[in-house]
Amino acid sequence: MQTESQRQRRLSTAEERRETVLRTAIGAFAARGYFGTTTTEVAKAAGISQAYVYRLFPNKEALFAAVVEHCFAQVRAALERGAAEAKGASPELVLASMGDAYARLISDNDLLLVQLHAQAAAVSEPVIREAVRAGYARVVEYVRGASGGDERQVQEFFAIGMLCHLVVSLGVDATDAADAVEAPWMRTLAAGITHY
Repeated sequence: MQTESQRQRRLSTAEERRETVLRTAIGAFAARGYFGTTTTEVAKAAGISQAYVYRLFPNKEALFAAVVEHCFAQVRAALERGAAEAKGASPELVLASMGDAYARLISDNDLLLVQLHAQAAAVSEPVIREAVRAGYARVVEYVRGASGGDERQVQEFFAIGMLCHLVVSLGVDATDAADAVEAPWMRTLAAGITHY
């Protein structure tokens, strides 16, 4: 019979493994997307068996939904930092500071790619669609409450965030000059958009 201490340690180890799998899965799903990534690849990257992945998550959908939730938690944390660092309490200043914090966050291409893959998979996968909806619902309500912004300001904040995704994914300021896009249409899209 297990002692309470042994049972808690086993749960703690499972929770640690779950976190490890989620962090590892972000990289795997970022590289190949939901449809192109197998649980075998995630297990291999995490250094565990595929069977253990299935002990933690019932299927690939559940794993990817958990990754999406994990990414939204990172987004929320970044927005909270941004709100705390705002140089004033007006909606404009709070939203600008949160936007800057988000722009810094998505300079991590894995997080950006998972968000893009999740939005694409949400079109045809109901479980993923629900995870994306739930994530946006929490983040939108947080931004509304933390900024005090009106409907238009909050909508504009998210619209600019989506434009940031596009600007970063198209490589407007790619580190390799051969990949950088320097054209009038890109200057138009990137005008006033902060990206790192």
